[in-house]
Amino acid sequence: MQAKDYYKILELPPSATLKEIKAAWRRLAHQYHPDKNNNDLYAAAQFEIIKEAYEVLSNPSRKEYYLQQRWYDQGIGKKNKQTVVTPVTVLQQMLELDKYVSRLDVHRMDKEGLYTYIIHILSDETIKKLNTFNEADTNKAIIDSAIKAGHVLPWVYARPLSERLMKLNAGEESLKSIDQYTLHSKRSARWNKYKPGLVFLLVLFICLLIYLISH
Repeated sequence: MQAKDYYKILELPPSATLKEIKAAWRRLAHQYHPDKNNNDLYAAAQFEIIKEAYEVLSNPSRKEYYLQQRWYDQGIGKKNKQTVVTPVTVLQQMLELDKYVSRLDVHRMDKEGLYTYIIHILSDETIKKLNTFNEADTNKAIIDSAIKAGHVLPWVYARPLSERLMKLNAGEESLKSIDQYTLHSKRSARWNKYKPGLVFLLVLFICLLIYLISH
């Protein structure tokens, strides 16, 4: 899992002092506090991640652990991200994933890794937050993107993914899309199970037919 870039969230350089961290917290908290924004849910989401960043960077032990993880992620090529959970940011993540998956070789891709990544994006906590925004159209777009990206997943992963998508409040149309995705995956699994036997019987039938014709 990629660590969040707490310095970027607080609009500070990594060299920022504790005094500068506290000043940034006061400024941004005042800007995004729900009471200052008529309880706007997007402002509240931004306020939460600002608070999280401040609580980590202002605590010596938590900051030290965070910096170690940050150094490790950078060392292996991971980029820290500023992640505010809103319907728009989650939809953007799903669209980026769908675009990436569309360029992969279906037969060689890591399907378990793809499933794990989708579940990481649509964690229980994220789904709970998305539902508080009550944006059914955006949730529907998230579901559609998840289904499109996950169309290559085998039944063992498609089933739990469908169950997770069902938790998003997106209306009856999305429920039908999830049902269709589930049914298609289940049929594919059934076909893959019996396909070798059917192919064998077909080959046997053709060989028998050729034998009868030749005699």
